Amino acid sequence: MIRGRHLLAGALAAALIGLASAAPSSNRPSPAVTDLGDAAATPEGAQVAVTVALRLSNEQQLEPLLEAIYAQGSPVYHQFLTPQEFRARFGPSEESIAAVTRYFEGAGLQVRRTATAQLRVSGSAGAIERAFAVKLHGYAVAAGGSTRAYQFRAPLTEPELPSSVAGSVHGVFGLDTRPRFFPHVRRAAAATHVRPDNGQSSGTSNPFGSLTVADFAQHYNVNPLYGHGINGQGRTIGIVTLAAFTPSDAFAYWSAVGLKVASNRLREVMIDGGPGAPSDDSGSLETTLDVEQSGGIAPAAKIVVYEAPNTNQGFVDAFAAAIDSNAADSVSTSWGEWELFDTPNNAFDNGPVTDPVTHRITSIIQAYNDLLIQAALQGQSMFAAAGDAGAWDEVGELPAHFSNVISVDDPAVQPFITAMGGTTLPGPQTYGLPDGRSLTLHVAQEQAWGWVYLEPLCSALDLTIDACGIFPAGGGGGVSVFFHRPFYQRVVPGMANSVAGQALYDNSHTPPQLVVALPAGFAGRNVPDISLNSDPQTGYVVAYTSNVSGFSFQTFWGGTSFASPQMNGVTSLLSQGIHHRVGLLNVPLYLLEASGRDHGHNAPLRDITAGDNWHWFARPGYDQASGVGVPNVANLLESLKELD
Repeated sequence: MIRGRHLLAGALAAALIGLASAAPSSNRPSPAVTDLGDAAATPEGAQVAVTVALRLSNEQQLEPLLEAIYAQGSPVYHQFLTPQEFRARFGPSEESIAAVTRYFEGAGLQVRRTATAQLRVSGSAGAIERAFAVKLHGYAVAAGGSTRAYQFRAPLTEPELPSSVAGSVHGVFGLDTRPRFFPHVRRAAAATHVRPDNGQSSGTSNPFGSLTVADFAQHYNVNPLYGHGINGQGRTIGIVTLAAFTPSDAFAYWSAVGLKVASNRLREVMIDGGPGAPSDDSGSLETTLDVEQSGGIAPAAKIVVYEAPNTNQGFVDAFAAAIDSNAADSVSTSWGEWELFDTPNNAFDNGPVTDPVTHRITSIIQAYNDLLIQAALQGQSMFAAAGDAGAWDEVGELPAHFSNVISVDDPAVQPFITAMGGTTLPGPQTYGLPDGRSLTLHVAQEQAWGWVYLEPLCSALDLTIDACGIFPAGGGGGVSVFFHRPFYQRVVPGMANSVAGQALYDNSHTPPQLVVALPAGFAGRNVPDISLNSDPQTGYVVAYTSNVSGFSFQTFWGGTSFASPQMNGVTSLLSQGIHHRVGLLNVPLYLLEASGRDHGHNAPLRDITAGDNWHWFARPGYDQASGVGVPNVANLLESLKELD
């Protein structure tokens, strides 16, 4: 099991108490919360259900088996496990399950095993409070800007479990029900009040802002696969999301771009009761584009959409459902948050977790890790958007009085998921200025997405970078300070260690208060792995039903939210083309990069050597702005066949 330093110091947890996450579409923290007290939110008899994540067995065998399954020439090469085989070899021991079950049942709670390493523990709020030694309070957040009013519950004190069962538990999810994750979708630079009016890449038919899956297929050389009848037939795409959507939007989009799809291809799975009705401020556009893009690239594939509430419990349970069911060959998500928000509160402890139930900042990062290594062993390909805040992932997730730090997004930073970065397509972008003049920006080649290149436009509008709203928009990338460098990245030059001098300060105090200092020189997991066009200035059209304005085709959307489902759809095609699951795509990607086969006429990857994401620069080979580059899909399929 890849483990790393548990870096979230207690000061950070203390500084964040009382802060509620924003409604997803606002991408800004909400106003201060109002404590409603205990009886207002969780009366003694109110029913509460939480998810308890258990430790896996035989953890020391997991990574050696994974490496063997993905090593050419190995006797178990591509012999993926079934969920039943994984559970038999690595599931929590019967003894630990029995002990944990006895404890919670003895506390008057009901216990049900919902996945390999997850238990559903439910009962009255009073019984839950006593079992975890907490007091639950309700909180209210007032509406502000584009953020809707909402309520949530959270414990006042750090949950505790007795030592007899604490060692078997990674974490508990559901005591805190704050919406906490963000969709990585972004509109064209709004602060400029202008958009490119005639830009078009040489690799697309439609103009920037109105690109479709057909333009994607043209630019990234997918069309030869369609010509050979490879369209996702017999494959299933999974989407893990935290907002509902209107299925007819997807069918309207596919019809508009001339695709014939089966009317029964979509299946929705509601997790923990589902996320509620579709709405703009919950992030429904995110789910909509995920389905449209992945299903449009692989028009014959089936699609399963796992829809969960925007809570830590919902996200874990949705991944568990997608992975334990093993129904989808490839799965993507475009939601996430700053890596440090997900790390255990065991400040710099690299040892075993002795009390993993860690107050509001839980060990969700390890729960993901257990689920994602199971997916990799089962041959499921997992994808996550790397974020839209360039090298500064936490910007927008904390109030403005906190300093900025170079940071990365979870779950994209997970070792057993493919982190999708972003690029800007080449071509002219012409902007009309308020005084009647026009300004044309020339992007010479596909480059790493960072809105640094829009600075001349901001200058022409007499706006600072802050007023222009371009910082730090760009494809997420950088170095984890939790996960060590995975095996597939150790063979590739260009890897970086964590940046020195990164410290989070609360500037509302005089002098500013240090919250947490990030370690320098940590040899962590590098992201992204691979990139696709994600710049809204060279972006896409989405068919979407707004709960405010109704149905429309909306233009100039972008973000790594597009790259994640797009690569999900591409992998469905690749899987059909090689007649079996691809599995953890990172392994062949880095193998191709290390072998030098990413160059030449039939190269499966095209290197990105220009652009930056406000700190990391694209350069020859692997870099933290674009990963291994972008795919030539037809050539990538041929390379995968050769590796088989």
